[in-house]
Amino acid sequence: MTWLDETMVGFDTETTGVSTANDRIVTAAIITRRAGEEPVTRTWLVNPGVEIPARAIEVHGITNEQARAEGMDPKVALEEIAAALAAALSAGTPVVGFNVQYDLSILESELARHGLPSLASRLSNGIRPVIDPLVIDRFLDRYRKGSRKLIDMCRIYAVPVVADDLHAADADVLATLDLLPAMAQLHPSLHTVALDDLHDQQIEAHRLWATRFAAFLKSKGTTDDLPSPLWPVALPEPEPEPEEELGALF
Repeated sequence: MTWLDETMVGFDTETTGVSTANDRIVTAAIITRRAGEEPVTRTWLVNPGVEIPARAIEVHGITNEQARAEGMDPKVALEEIAAALAAALSAGTPVVGFNVQYDLSILESELARHGLPSLASRLSNGIRPVIDPLVIDRFLDRYRKGSRKLIDMCRIYAVPVVADDLHAADADVLATLDLLPAMAQLHPSLHTVALDDLHDQQIEAHRLWATRFAAFLKSKGTTDDLPSPLWPVALPEPEPEPEEELGALF
């Protein structure tokens, strides 16, 4: 019996945009899957307190009117989300997410924005164990060409999904949870690696990918929005305080 046979907690968010520092969570899903049992799903619809751009609405389908009328107070929702993830991680249950660095990072930013304790501060051993099929796939099949979006990964690993259902947080979580055993069939080493070792290996795998990809982007003249080598959370650097002007020294 390996970690693949144990309980897993899937996590995903849909947001107002792609910036973990400035955008807001609109929906979130946490799905607990235990062997031999039906998955337990918790979802949140959040009033982000800002306008949801049209491009984001096209992705997840949550309008401003719906978010304002039906959405939870973000402080209440964020506390519930963080508490659920902290409980799972404290028990040693892995949190699974596709490109989960984004979801964990925006969650930490949102918790700080609303004056709530960070997820990291709730955990004595840090935010671990975390599993990201995207990070694992990039490392184990690094030379494969083409897109590595969730829908593409499901096709490659023969995970049945309905494409129109994706970009809803709960549908994305279920697809991500289904990806792991499918990946393990093609990459048997996943069956034998210990969960803590897998977490640490993903830290290094992501660092190598981010460093190489950033170097490639720089070679093409791109210097903004480079991938952070930090994983599973990459918080934006704080803006520097303005320097005080010094008076004459002599």
